[in-house]
Amino acid sequence: MKTMRAKWLTAVVPLTLTAALMSACSGGGNSNEGASNTPAGGSSPAAGTEAADPGKPDTSKKVELVWYLLGDAHPDTPKVLAEWNKMLEKDLNTTVKLNFTSWNEWQSKYNLLLASGEKVDMLFASSWADFYKYAKQGAFLDLTDLLPTYAPQTWQEVPKEDWNTATVGGKIYAVPNTNPEYTPNGLVYREDWREELNLPEIKDLDSIEAYLDGVKKNKQGVTPIGGKAWNEVYTLFQDYYDFKIYGGESSVIASTSYDHPRDIVAYPFTTQFEEFVKRMKTWADRGFWASNTLSSQTEAGDLIKAGTGAVYWRNAPGAGGFITDVSKTNPDIKLGYFPFTRFHNYAIPTLPMANAMAVPKSAQNPERSLMVLDKLRNDPTYFRLMTYGIEGTHYSLDADGKTIITPPAGVTVGKDWKNYDIASWGWRYKPNMLATKGGWAGMDALNAEFAAESKPNIFDPITMDYAPVKAQQAAVNQVIKQYGQPLMMGLVADPEKALETYRSKLKAAGVDKLLEYVKEQANAYFDEKGIQ
Repeated sequence: MKTMRAKWLTAVVPLTLTAALMSACSGGGNSNEGASNTPAGGSSPAAGTEAADPGKPDTSKKVELVWYLLGDAHPDTPKVLAEWNKMLEKDLNTTVKLNFTSWNEWQSKYNLLLASGEKVDMLFASSWADFYKYAKQGAFLDLTDLLPTYAPQTWQEVPKEDWNTATVGGKIYAVPNTNPEYTPNGLVYREDWREELNLPEIKDLDSIEAYLDGVKKNKQGVTPIGGKAWNEVYTLFQDYYDFKIYGGESSVIASTSYDHPRDIVAYPFTTQFEEFVKRMKTWADRGFWASNTLSSQTEAGDLIKAGTGAVYWRNAPGAGGFITDVSKTNPDIKLGYFPFTRFHNYAIPTLPMANAMAVPKSAQNPERSLMVLDKLRNDPTYFRLMTYGIEGTHYSLDADGKTIITPPAGVTVGKDWKNYDIASWGWRYKPNMLATKGGWAGMDALNAEFAAESKPNIFDPITMDYAPVKAQQAAVNQVIKQYGQPLMMGLVADPEKALETYRSKLKAAGVDKLLEYVKEQANAYFDEKGIQ
């Protein structure tokens, strides 16, 4: 997937619909819309369009679909979308207005889309974006009977076990992608600076600290983790201690480790958390990140390219893409990558439902959306355009027909060049995926490493409906933002006093009731699956 933010990105799970409405009303999310080359709402048949053949879906009525993807558009998305809409209008008498949530406030925007009943025909869905909860709440349309008719090729190509991950209460509510992968957290870093400064090889938390300290002391004008450093610190905490957190960063409830799934705690009350926040206070005091990091909207990766940053959170596929891009825009920079799997020497594959497309209950044209998705996933011309951009502008095809070259052969690019990359994770289909010539050489070795130490994904399939504790969940989330995040980032005067305050605020918010609820739900799942 991600360069997901978490995803690249990180695993972040929204609040309940009610909480989402409150959040959206107080702040709101931004939407960047790709330009559509078709007027909205046209309903007359396109020129040359004939009435539907008996037994085939009727496309005689011209429609404009509204789709949403997570993240941000590429500067050239309007151009790509214009080409796609030409193809769609010819083949399916359809156009798509493609919207993006943007990464800033994406949770509020996503929640509001589903809670408000806005007319949306399809959107990205994921286990880490609370797909199972929303499906139980009736936010998505049941696709079980529609798929064989309106997405017949996809219906046949997706394995049964993958459909099972998109099934809630015996009904299919999404179309999962078909592109198995490992997406653990990790850090991209300036390897050339590590070598230049004779810093230790990064292999554990102590060597990460030594690296950040060495860069800060020896590279004038550099903030080791520039911009917004929350992802780097939060995922480091989670994976270093092997906490398996239920509900992402909007929760504090976690199993203490993969090997002890039934040992479920509120992690701010653990000795590990106390140890970590005290350490992060020393990191903040030494200037490993800026004091305004929690309000910054600057990506740490952009500062690496600018020469003023050294470290950037990425999941493994996102790291591969970022390292490849930097090798072309900043060939003088040498980057390395440390996956957090090496803290405990195991990797977990993503669920198929980690990246999917779903149809909201409010959709006006679900049948046509499924037809477009079927074409997008399975037609190589459609897939390449929307996944890799325009041939000759964003990439060129190598002689083998299976490898792309970016930037296109013969094209010279500046440091502001960006590989065409939008949140295409939801429709990825492995047979149509193309390799990138000159891609990061370390990616194959990493995937082999992950496969060799793979463990079953026993946590992501757990589904919870937080409705019985929605008030406590919302209150706890507010406490996390107000007290927990500054504490974890070391942005407090006295970490011991701040920790005491944080714990008392969590208690007052109802964290104990939330903990008991999660224990009950998780253990019921473990009982069902025979997990000890």
